[in-house]
Amino acid sequence: MKTSLPTTMSEQSLSQAAKRASIILLGIDTHASRHTVCRQIGLDTPQPAQSFDTDSLLRWIGKQSSLAERVVCCYEAGPTGFELCRKINGLGTECLVIKPRNWDCYGERVKTDKLDARSITEALHRYIAGNRDALKPVRIPTLEEQIRRGHSRQRDSLQREAQRLAAMGRSLALYHGFQITGKWWGPRTWAALQKQLPPFLTELMETYRKCLLLVQSQRDDIEQELHKQAPALLPKGLGAMTHEFISREIGDWNRFANRRQVASYAGLCPSEYSSGGKRRQGPINKHGNPRLRKLLVETVWRFIQFQPKWIRLEKVARQLSEQGSPNRKRIAVTLARQLVIDLWRLNTNQTTPERLGLVMAEPLQRSRGR
Repeated sequence: MKTSLPTTMSEQSLSQAAKRASIILLGIDTHASRHTVCRQIGLDTPQPAQSFDTDSLLRWIGKQSSLAERVVCCYEAGPTGFELCRKINGLGTECLVIKPRNWDCYGERVKTDKLDARSITEALHRYIAGNRDALKPVRIPTLEEQIRRGHSRQRDSLQREAQRLAAMGRSLALYHGFQITGKWWGPRTWAALQKQLPPFLTELMETYRKCLLLVQSQRDDIEQELHKQAPALLPKGLGAMTHEFISREIGDWNRFANRRQVASYAGLCPSEYSSGGKRRQGPINKHGNPRLRKLLVETVWRFIQFQPKWIRLEKVARQLSEQGSPNRKRIAVTLARQLVIDLWRLNTNQTTPERLGLVMAEPLQRSRGR
């Protein structure tokens, strides 16, 4: 009777190499400290999801390259940012960061990390197979772009915090029967309030005032730095800070291939509901960068005042005069879409301010505005 000999390590390696899959897909549902991963090997059914911390996940992903010729990871964009993607790419593995979506397609109202990870894996399989509508990958900014964007967003966060502290001081005074308005924390106003308000109230408000002054000081430092980094010459109505905010939200103007992509990133494309031979277009879909969209609309209102010869403004004014009574909100949104396209053309050297009918502001003039 023959006995089977134990398989040697070299034979095991050859067997594993022969069974090496063509591709492994990893759908990751990310959280701050734990990540749920679902793996699909080749065309097989997705395996049960597993949970890892960040370090264990990276070690496990690193081992997958020995099991397949190609490994592709995918997770949704969110508060965890893009650092996980950079670490995965550092292992030599592909990684997609996609636009978040509701994976409960049939409205069953059942949501778990394991179900989301499996749904991401299945959608990734369809995307890799050629269905480009299965997922919506987002652009991964460089670390430098992310840092620059962080500075401008931090300024907005400090501004909101200053407004909150100011409102807390006014609310506290009103609670005790005193109505105050305006910048109550200013030196002159505060000196007058100290004479009018009871000592216990000024003592309570002094805490808010110290916090408010500190927040404003930090905000002013960031604003000064933004002014320094802005170009010397800008169109009237486009302040140094607004220019920096817009450029930092965009990151790289050259990444857009056409004007439709620019407008889509700003969320300024019209919504549409067409069926049964009828076509209806509605308000903008707002599927884009909300910060950028807000900045563009604010800039449009200033352009209406300071750029009367802007060719887009003249064209819209002519169309509205033919249509009758104008809708101011619709005008602003329409011009915001044209504005971001013109800024893209300016920053990619496709046109000049003169051809657009824009008047450039002197450095001293534009330093006063936002």
